[in-house]
Amino acid sequence: MNGFFEEAKRRKVYQVAAAYIIAAAGVIQMASAAFPAWELPNWGLRLVIVLLLLGFPVALMLGWAYDITAQGLEVTPTTAVPRAHRRRNIIMLVATGVTISAATGFFLLPRVSAYKIDKSIAVLPFENLSEEKTNAFFADGMQDEILTNLSKIADLRVISRTSVMQYKSGIARNLREIGQQLGVAHVVEGSVQRSGNRVRVNAQLVDVRTDRHLWGQTYDRDLADVFAIQSEIAKTIADQLEAKLSPAEKDAIERAPTSDLTAFDLYTLAKNLCLTAFGSSTTKANLLQAADLLNQVVARDPSFLEAYCLLAFAHDGVYFVGFDHTPARLAQAESAVQAASRLQPNAGETHLARAQNLYWGYLDYDGALAELEVAAQSLPNHPRVVELKGYIKRRQGRWDESIRDLNRAIELDPQNILTLQQTAQNYQGLRLYDDEKSLLARALAFEPNDAVTKVQHAFVELDSKADTRPLRQVIESIRATNPTAIPSIANNWLVCALAERDGTAAENALTAFGESPITFGSAENVLFNHLFVEGVIARITKNEDRARSAFIAARAEQEKIIQAQPNYGPALCVLGLIDAGLGRREEALREGRRAVELLPVEKDQVGGNVMIKYLAMIAAWLGDKDLACEQLAIALRRPSDLSYGQLKLMPFWDPLRGNPQFEKLVEEAKQPVVLK
Repeated sequence: MNGFFEEAKRRKVYQVAAAYIIAAAGVIQMASAAFPAWELPNWGLRLVIVLLLLGFPVALMLGWAYDITAQGLEVTPTTAVPRAHRRRNIIMLVATGVTISAATGFFLLPRVSAYKIDKSIAVLPFENLSEEKTNAFFADGMQDEILTNLSKIADLRVISRTSVMQYKSGIARNLREIGQQLGVAHVVEGSVQRSGNRVRVNAQLVDVRTDRHLWGQTYDRDLADVFAIQSEIAKTIADQLEAKLSPAEKDAIERAPTSDLTAFDLYTLAKNLCLTAFGSSTTKANLLQAADLLNQVVARDPSFLEAYCLLAFAHDGVYFVGFDHTPARLAQAESAVQAASRLQPNAGETHLARAQNLYWGYLDYDGALAELEVAAQSLPNHPRVVELKGYIKRRQGRWDESIRDLNRAIELDPQNILTLQQTAQNYQGLRLYDDEKSLLARALAFEPNDAVTKVQHAFVELDSKADTRPLRQVIESIRATNPTAIPSIANNWLVCALAERDGTAAENALTAFGESPITFGSAENVLFNHLFVEGVIARITKNEDRARSAFIAARAEQEKIIQAQPNYGPALCVLGLIDAGLGRREEALREGRRAVELLPVEKDQVGGNVMIKYLAMIAAWLGDKDLACEQLAIALRRPSDLSYGQLKLMPFWDPLRGNPQFEKLVEEAKQPVVLK
């Protein structure tokens, strides 16, 4: 054995082995960096490593046989050793080389196999090249369908439509910067030109880390083939990213949503209305208009699954928010869900629509969560699935889980302002104001001019410190620079004016609402009519006659709502507060307590707690300070929109000022909610 090692040393095999290992390590390191960056397949990197490993025993044998001298490559002179020893040395040399290569391969190859291409992707808005610019919505629909098809592939991570729509087509785009903002490695961009019965679609896949175009193609076909084009693009992109495509995913991608292009155009318009409905001053109008369009869609194509699902969403939204909380509206939502179930009972979209209906229509949280679990299997990248989980768990009082689910929704839809605002409301309810401000600041980083977010961010100072100045300054700035946004922030403007006892500002804010109902900044569905607010303004300006006449008129309006929806807690608590303003003690307490019974916290931790808050307010207005403080303490110790600033400043609580129990609760509101 010693003879072998001595001979290897004489023949400089050690130096050859060391040089080969250093060179091979350098090659592997460079290849490990280059292959992912160039999106080269895993097997290519594995092949490089295997060839280097196979070359190691060969290098040892060449090092044994030859020397590099000043005269060039020469055969290494042999020594006088027995032939049997020479044969043994060669066998040991080969065995050593093979053993080292095998051990190295055993260590390296599994790690290379574990390497995966980054399969994150965003589909940017397609440019409309049609001569008729009214076809812009057709380009939007094309992009949306490609995105929807890709989002059905579990092996991809696809950014939702809401986050990409701000990157409008037709302007210069910095793809690397967009990729960093959205947290993706790839983007798809393209253009659509529709002319008569022909359509030309150009699409390209770009690695934003290197600006390398991985794939691109132009499709010039009959307009009737537009859905086939969308499917082909999605499947080709999946193939380029080496995404595994299950048979069920392939079938879902290849299924055209409709064969009626007019129906598809109407559906696209309705979808845009639904996406922009919430968080604006036109929620009701958008949802009702979307429902009208979708009724036209399903009349043209009764087999259009997604249209029925979106129709159910529109009706459920009108019902849940309280614009029309009647059995007739809920029946329309249920009818649309049933139609979807008849068409494709196992589709993810059907289960998602059913989950939305169970949540918004029936407050059946367990049933809705069960439907969402099924929906997630075929809609792995749909942010609405995890977003709804977050909202439902909030209603169940599972606040930590709610925040986790909403953060997951933000990962899939990182620039969805509404989801960020809703997640911030979780922190507001828990009175974790630093976390709330941080999340709102994140939203403002990419939407610095969003009026609602700017006002929410300033509202934190009112909640946490009873300081209205930042809020007033932001509102004044928006009024001066962006007057069209005033209706969307009218609630916060009204709260600020009432907190400052500024009757003129409050009247101006009330005018800004137009026909929209008032919520006093609450996230819940307690909708006040304008006459009630006129009464509140009259009261803070010491005009009791005007206040009473306004409350009487407000009561007449609210009674009509109660007649249409007699068992709706949010509407009853409004009537109770109006009656309290009129001094109708017995009726006010009965209505406030009935509201709590209809929507107990056991059924809805968020909405039920709001009913308790308004019962406390009713009692305060009636002068029953003990009952008011008792109910307020219950509401305050659960997550809600109650805050130190609102208790300190809002006129609704004026009857309790100076009461020791109340003042103690005001101080308690400075602290975060302790979850039980």
